This record gives sequence, structure tokens and C-alpha cells, in this order.
Amino acid sequence: MTANPFLWLISTLIWSYIYILFAAVIMSWLIAFNVVNTRNQFVGMVADFLYRVTEPALRPIRRRMPTLGGIDLSPAVLIIGLMFFEQLVYWIYAKAFR
Repeated sequence: MTANPFLWLISTLIWSYIYILFAAVIMSWLIAFNVVNTRNQFVGMVADFLYRVTEPALRPIRRRMPTLGGIDLSPAVLIIGLMFFEQLVYWIYAKAFR
């Protein structure tokens, strides 16, 4: 935990988005394996929300990555990128405010 509110906010936003990405991946698996039915109104709303929140960040990554036979690694790439960004912000802050 950091004492700087700016760094706390950045970290909280990044990790909240990472959790949303995990939820979107799990939801897509549940839908793909017919565990949940998207015709259920609540499930459809949750799936739509997760899609709308994550797809703008995942689409550019999917365009640049090669097709791996149905395996989508774009969420993993995005999560690694977000974690890198968080560490970069901490590093820049440490350099700027020594």
C-alpha cells in the first residue's frame, strides 16, 4: 500500500479493470460451454456489460496477434500490459519525487 493518493487511485483502477477482465474471460467460457444461457435476462445483461467494457481494449490486441486456433491470449497480454503500466507509473513517480 502506498501513501500517495494518486498512486493508490491508479493502482485501484488498474486492478479493478483486471478483475473485470477475469470476469469477462470466465463469462465467455461459461457461455461457450453452455453452462449459462444468455437468453436469461440477468446473464445477458452481465455478459453485455463485460463485453462492452473489455472489448475496446482487447480488439486492437486481437487484430495484431496471430490466430492460435481458437485460443484467445489477448486478455493475458492486456493484463501483463496493465501490470507493466502500473509498475511504470510507480517507477516514474519514484524518479520524479526523490
